Amino acid sequence: MSSHQLKSHLANLLVVDDTPDNLRLLSTMLSDKGYKVRGVINGDMALKAARSTPPDLILLDITMPQMNGYEVCQHLKADGRTSGIPVIFLSALDRVLDKVKAFAVGGVDYITKPFHLEEVLARVENQLTIQRLQKKLHEQNARLQESEAKEREKAQELELALQQLQNAQAQLIQSEKMSSLGNVVAGVAHEINNPISFIKGNLSPVREYTEDLLRLVQLYAEDFPNPTAAIQEQLEAIDFTFLRNDLPKLIASMSIGADRIGEIVQSLRNFSRLDESDLKAVDIHEGLESTLMILQHRLKAEADQTIIKVVKEYEALPTIECFAGRMNQVFMNVLTNAIDALQSPKRWGNDVDDSRSIPTITICTKLLSDFQVGIYITDNGPGITEDIQQRIFEPFFTTKEVGKGKGLGLSISYAIVVGEHGGQLRCLSVPAQGATLAIEIPIDHSKKRFYKEDLVGL
Repeated sequence: MSSHQLKSHLANLLVVDDTPDNLRLLSTMLSDKGYKVRGVINGDMALKAARSTPPDLILLDITMPQMNGYEVCQHLKADGRTSGIPVIFLSALDRVLDKVKAFAVGGVDYITKPFHLEEVLARVENQLTIQRLQKKLHEQNARLQESEAKEREKAQELELALQQLQNAQAQLIQSEKMSSLGNVVAGVAHEINNPISFIKGNLSPVREYTEDLLRLVQLYAEDFPNPTAAIQEQLEAIDFTFLRNDLPKLIASMSIGADRIGEIVQSLRNFSRLDESDLKAVDIHEGLESTLMILQHRLKAEADQTIIKVVKEYEALPTIECFAGRMNQVFMNVLTNAIDALQSPKRWGNDVDDSRSIPTITICTKLLSDFQVGIYITDNGPGITEDIQQRIFEPFFTTKEVGKGKGLGLSISYAIVVGEHGGQLRCLSVPAQGATLAIEIPIDHSKKRFYKEDLVGL
């Protein structure tokens, strides 16, 4: 037995012919060649047989009473259970139109009667081989699709793992950075606080001693209106009249300076908040002011750096329950990015009329509801394109030059606002019209489930 016969002796064939002699001849001939053959004499029986036990191939006569072969084939192809069964037409009709119609209704081949045994066997085996190959191809495609799906799933898992690793790395880097900054700031504040406390504590007695000494000199002048030549020479040398008027002013200026240093120390402490890692009700405006103080050197005109104007539009807000140090970190990152945008060479390009616009950062705070506040930090820089807005909170994504930015600030800020506080952080920008970073957080951390989804516009 040949390899083809070995494969096809188990094939199940359905023969449909209304002429008993033809049906008997075909059935006997195909059975002798190893096929399993069922024979029926009309279209209705053919449809029932095909639906009950679908064959591997159907040999179908065309000219039959009640239902011809074309109609049978149309019914077979319309039924999902039998649509995939190949149909070979057998007919004495040998016109081209008859053959065209046979293929049009779904036939795969056409044998003209009277037929020859070898031709029938060759065409049957050819269609069965095609069917086997198609089935094998379908199975291979299914396995390939399954394999591709598994590979895609693995790739997605790896991508997720990589993203989680990047996020963790970003968190570690930024946390270490802010921890170091907080330690330095707290250390500087502590070191400054001791001497400034000493100076402030001694300014009051210095003022009293100075007043006592000047009063004593005044009494001497009144009792001895004609001083000796040496004393008169010394009074002129030190310009005593100017000294007497200027010394109290000098001490008053020193007192004002000491108070200012004390305010700076307090701002440094508010910014670092190393002892406030837990949730605490704080004044958001204090955090903003402390951050602005830290960044003051970047807002002033130095070298080729343009002065940046800061506009504050603060509403009266209640204390906010939050991680104060972490929120200060957000303010630092957002304000730093705004300053960078305003100091960018693009800021004063052709798209902006610098005759009517100066670099400006506007900080607006709003009470959005009984349980929600908004902090909006806006710059009038070059703006941010839509494609960059979609990636601005991704870890390690940056548009800055190499060495000038690691792409961590805003991604960490997003994790703090959204992940830790249940809030929202969004970027609103139109190119050449500046950008706004909108921070919205709940007032009461325990009620963040009530947080509104709609962004309140400026």
